[in-house]
Amino acid sequence: MWQIVILSIAPAIGLGICRFAYALVLPDMRDSLGWSYSLAGFMNTINAAGYLAGALGANAMIRRFGMFSIIRISAACCVLSLAISALTSDVVVFSMVRLLSGVAAAFAFVAGGALATNIAQAQRQHQAFYLSLFYIGPAVGILISGFVSPFLLAWLGPGTWWIVWGALATISGSMALVLPLTRVAEPSAQTSAAKSEVRITPVLVFLFGYFLFGAGYIAYMTFMIAYVRHAGGGALTQSIFWTCIGVGALAQPWLWSGLMAKIRGGGGTALLTGLTAVGAALPLFGKSPFLFDVSALIFGNAFFAVVSSTTAFVRFNYPREAWPKAIAMMTVAFGVGQMLGPIGIGAITDKLGSLSYALNISAATLVLGAVACLCQRPITTSTTTAFYGHQPSQVPVRATRRR
Repeated sequence: MWQIVILSIAPAIGLGICRFAYALVLPDMRDSLGWSYSLAGFMNTINAAGYLAGALGANAMIRRFGMFSIIRISAACCVLSLAISALTSDVVVFSMVRLLSGVAAAFAFVAGGALATNIAQAQRQHQAFYLSLFYIGPAVGILISGFVSPFLLAWLGPGTWWIVWGALATISGSMALVLPLTRVAEPSAQTSAAKSEVRITPVLVFLFGYFLFGAGYIAYMTFMIAYVRHAGGGALTQSIFWTCIGVGALAQPWLWSGLMAKIRGGGGTALLTGLTAVGAALPLFGKSPFLFDVSALIFGNAFFAVVSSTTAFVRFNYPREAWPKAIAMMTVAFGVGQMLGPIGIGAITDKLGSLSYALNISAATLVLGAVACLCQRPITTSTTTAFYGHQPSQVPVRATRRR
């Protein structure tokens, strides 16, 4: 358990702080620097582009440097990107550090997810719960940024966005110091993933659904704080809303570990994506803080569980040596959606003049993603290795031949 929690530090920094805290700082940056919603969305688009590039290159980096070394390097790069964000208001420089943090976050997520899956494999009971612990890392980052950013901005006043980035860089650097002091054992055959075959065609509909999920959820996470602020929500309202997302995400290992133990097709991911859509749509029915907080709890709990469910899907449908490649394939689909979602929805918001359109599109995209995932069936009738404490009923032919 401790090893998996340590692994979650890098995505806590790379996703929970570097990516998602941007939504908290964005309103002040936009007001101070005169950004449009399109440019504001572009900053998350380029972060997602980096995430996509990182997902594509993760396997090569893992084979060269090892999983845990990549995790430590990625965490250091994310801290550096936060520090530079505090030192510049230049659009080009800021976009480049957003790109850097996206690449590093993807490296950490792919390497950490594969290594956490390997560690959970060694447990006889509650493997799904152990694996879910890795995905609470971004939730912790969201909680930290939610406690720090709104109050700093309210206390220091307009134009102090750069101080918030500096504070988050300091906190993240302190968290990252744990990684060089820790050792985590890796699989002995790190190059086996390079030889394994991961076909796209059998999971094409699932990848499309995950792509739509990436496009839909990131719009909510990019613009929702601005929506709360426009509705009259002050620093306390914004902080409570954002921490509700983190609290919901923290609860997902306990609420959904049973479902994770049974995911072989796309039904579980479809259910969770549908719940994410419900959370995204709730603010359209009113502007009370209570409704915002309920929306945040549902959304936070479900959207982190969607990501966890894709790893469970990979575990049940691919042999062990294919996990890094399969996780990277899922991350690519997710990354493309994240890349296109913010800038597209930001442009629509600029044209139509209301953030409510962003929420409408976000919820509709998530619904379509749930429908697509629901169409996915298991790739095989069983898996080559038992993971959740029982032996498969059948063994694929190629596994039998190896034996």
